[in-house]
Parts: sequence; structure tokens; C-alpha cells
Amino acid sequence: MRKPGFSSHSSVVTGHRMAWAALFGVLGALAAAPIVPARGQDSSHPLRAADAVKPQVFLSLEPVPQGRRFEVGVVAQVAQGYHVQANKVLEDYLIPLTVTADLPAGFKLVNTEYPKATVKKFPFAKEPMAVYEGRFIVRMELEAGAGAATGATSIPMTLRFQACNNQLCLPPAKLPVAAEFTVAPAGAPARALHPEIFHKE
Repeated sequence: MRKPGFSSHSSVVTGHRMAWAALFGVLGALAAAPIVPARGQDSSHPLRAADAVKPQVFLSLEPVPQGRRFEVGVVAQVAQGYHVQANKVLEDYLIPLTVTADLPAGFKLVNTEYPKATVKKFPFAKEPMAVYEGRFIVRMELEAGAGAATGATSIPMTLRFQACNNQLCLPPAKLPVAAEFTVAPAGAPARALHPEIFHKE
């Protein structure tokens, strides 16, 4: 026997209404949530300029004897969907990529070798640009003089660049990096490192 005032039909209807209300609430929340596009191509959500390139520093010798030449390689990875201006830009207003070193006493810069650029046309520019994309390597040839102090050594370096995606260019950025190694007395044996970076092309 059913208790007075109780209706199983009204209970079911009420339950259905509550279920539908909850479903519409979830759908409404999903519709209102912002869609976050993939970073790297969307001009409204660009990377921070300093995050567009991730550099690592490698040495060609360990240790570096006094009087020997050696190489420092800055291996850089550009964020997906971005490129950086090459060392030799095609327009004066663009910022070229550079690697500079604050050399300690007793060291000399022999040469800096930048990679070959790719020339591409982008929607935001009237003229083609010379750029680096993906992974690239800048090699610096240095010489440790006879007067270079022996022991643990650090050479501060600066990677300067301007990164762009297909819609816009970010502000120029400077990233501090360092070459850390040991200087040995003249004539000390040295081991060649990272032939995959310092091979002669």
C-alpha cells in the first residue's frame, strides 16, 4: 500500500529534471571554457622571447692545455613553430643572432662559425628572411695562451637572438650561457670530445 502524499511518478520526473539540469550545467561550463591553442603558432598566445630558444654548451677538448686551440659549440633548439633571424640578416631592421664571449685573461678568439641560413617568405613580411629553424650549432674557435690560468675555468657567453612565428616577431632576447672546463699545463694530454658537434663539414 502506498503512503499518502507519495507519488512514484513525480519522483521519477523530478529525478529526470535534475539529471538534465546537471547535464546542461556541464555542457554550459564546457562551452564557456576558453580554448587554449597550441603555443608556437598562435599570435595571441606567443612564447616569452627568452623561451623561444634552448641552448647547451659543449667543449671539443678536456682538459684544454695551455697553448692549444679548442672549440666551444653552442647547440640551440628553437621552439616548434618558431624561427630565429640568422647571423647575416637580409634587412637592416632585423636583429641578427650572435654569440659573444667575455674571455678571461690569456684566451683569444680565433673564429666564430655560424650555420648556413634558410631563406623563407613569411606572411607578416614583404621580403624573404634568412632564418634558423629547429636545431642549429654555433662554433667558436678559441686559443688558451701560455699565460692562461690552470685549473677550473668558466667563460661567460651571451646568445642574442630575435625569434618569430608565422604571424609576428618577438622582442630581441639575450640568454647567458657559459663554457666550463679545465685548463691544464702546456703539453698535457687532452681528450677530444663530441665529434658529432665538432666534425669538419
